[in-house]
Amino acid sequence: MPSQHAPAQDAAQRGEEILAVFDTAFGELLAADPAAFRVKFRKMAASAFAFYRGTACLFYRDLEDGKDSGPYLDERTGRVWIHGDLHAENFGTYMDATGRLIFNVNDFDEAYVGPFTWDLKRFAASVALIGYAKALSDKQITDLVRTYAAAYRERIHALASRTRAFDGDELPPFTLDTAEGPLLGALRDARSLTRFALLDSMTEIRDFERRFAEGGGSVELDAATRYKVLAAFDGYLETLPESSLTRPDSYRVKDVVGRRGIGIGSAGLPSYNILLEGNSDALENDVVIYMKQAQTPAVSRHITDAAVRGYFQHEGHRTVISQRALQDHADPWLGWTELDGAGQLVAEISPYAVDLDWSDIDDPEEISAVVADLGRATATMHAAADDESGHSLVPFSTERAIDAAIAADEEGFAPLLVDFAHSYGARARADHQIFVDLFRNGRIPGL
Repeated sequence: MPSQHAPAQDAAQRGEEILAVFDTAFGELLAADPAAFRVKFRKMAASAFAFYRGTACLFYRDLEDGKDSGPYLDERTGRVWIHGDLHAENFGTYMDATGRLIFNVNDFDEAYVGPFTWDLKRFAASVALIGYAKALSDKQITDLVRTYAAAYRERIHALASRTRAFDGDELPPFTLDTAEGPLLGALRDARSLTRFALLDSMTEIRDFERRFAEGGGSVELDAATRYKVLAAFDGYLETLPESSLTRPDSYRVKDVVGRRGIGIGSAGLPSYNILLEGNSDALENDVVIYMKQAQTPAVSRHITDAAVRGYFQHEGHRTVISQRALQDHADPWLGWTELDGAGQLVAEISPYAVDLDWSDIDDPEEISAVVADLGRATATMHAAADDESGHSLVPFSTERAIDAAIAADEEGFAPLLVDFAHSYGARARADHQIFVDLFRNGRIPGL
């Protein structure tokens, strides 16, 4: 891995590599909406961590260049459900299908089937970047990654050791009753939020009915587009589990608007917001769902398994199946459809979503406690899609397979992640500077 102060010739060569990867990953979307990518790239320019968040495509290209196989990967642990973009900011709250507020991994747009260590390495490097930004020493960063590895290892072993008679309550998720520190803070913040406040921020009452308000990034649709979106919505309803269809009136559409994705991960992707009746006639129970074009996950370009590649109908189907596999009691509104031949992801815009905020987590001991909890959350996610999940693509107990693989070399597990965290953290910081120089000097084609 290059140092942060790479020679000019090396920086120039790396710059060409970065541009080539960007062209493959973003080329078509960038050409379709350059303005959205200017926003995306300015956000990525803000810090090395923001750059790392937006460049999973580069991360996996580098892993492939390194011929990443490793001592912990075999025919089973090399093809489990993985998050695909696991970094320290992809955690937060959601309300599950049973009505519980849960703190766990979120944002499954990049989820796929692949080596479990790729998730762990991506997270470990993100810890190195956050630690560096908070002026932690290399030793403190090493300790944090070791803490993450130990917590992951402990939880995977505990999950693998459960008998089938257990129902899982021995290892509860992070809830208002079990979470501590910043995780509990996020859950309490989520609990203070209301559906009414969300609706008030996006909608208004006109002629005794709720409608989307103008402005705020919404785009009025022409009749032909509205018809296509509503037809796609009908297709989406067929993908919902039966438990979500308890009150058919819940799915009466009140209004539809268009939106344009401008976030770090969604630049250029068309999306739509749909306002639904909700579970009663009361206006405060209306529900807003979004329908957005699902993207090709960066990791999929580096997985050659034909069984994996052929399993999914399209990227919307892939995103939903992966999220249901990785998340217990997923959003009951989660489903997929097609629009203009492209796979779409459909889910609720949740009133109860609060992301983990690292800006005020500065004390090394507090950071360590949070990282340990995130290690446990990662293990729980990897164990969710076991052999009872009903998915033929991963027809075995993932936690038992991972537990056995780590047990074969306990001593090498943490050092593997520590070494990667430091080396790739340095590479990402150097790459960030190269990217900023390319961007500010007009070297990114199409912008």
